[in-house]
Amino acid sequence: MRSVVLALALMVAAPGARAVPFSLRSSDIPAGGTIGLRQVFDGFGCTGANISPALAWSGPPAGTRSFALLVHDPDAPTGGSGWWHWLLLDLPAGLRGLPSGAGSAGGAGLPAGARQIRTDYGIPGWGGPCPPVGDSPHRYVFTLHALKVAKLEVPEGASAALAGYMVNANSLGTATFTGFYGRSR
Repeated sequence: MRSVVLALALMVAAPGARAVPFSLRSSDIPAGGTIGLRQVFDGFGCTGANISPALAWSGPPAGTRSFALLVHDPDAPTGGSGWWHWLLLDLPAGLRGLPSGAGSAGGAGLPAGARQIRTDYGIPGWGGPCPPVGDSPHRYVFTLHALKVAKLEVPEGASAALAGYMVNANSLGTATFTGFYGRSR
């Protein structure tokens, strides 16, 4: 009888138990905060260090076989397409973060098998914020996708749009945060 009561108690408690939510954060960029000069692009009139931020994540959905990270500025004045700042594919399922600087153009700080897709700056790797002078601060949306495949079938030289399509088609869930950056001169 005691084991039946214990089993019922566990069954009743289970629905209220919460799984760890899928989350993404950065020790370099507070969620909803301002992105620092260390991450800002160095070019196009901007004078930042162009170093990708450190990222950490937890609680991916069951069945995750890899991750993809997409960083997008929806406020860029491009006629509606925004601006892609970093597209990172085929991150291993066991990975739970990236160190600062992992997004260098050569990808030396990335785990084996991970790939960077060409950004709207025309090169693969982290391309930091550099909004037009005088614009209101732009939003930089960091979205980590948990994927149901170990490797995406995205060809070398693929566009950001194609990479994004393949990521979304294979996504089990997302974790996101947004940082802001604007410049007055």
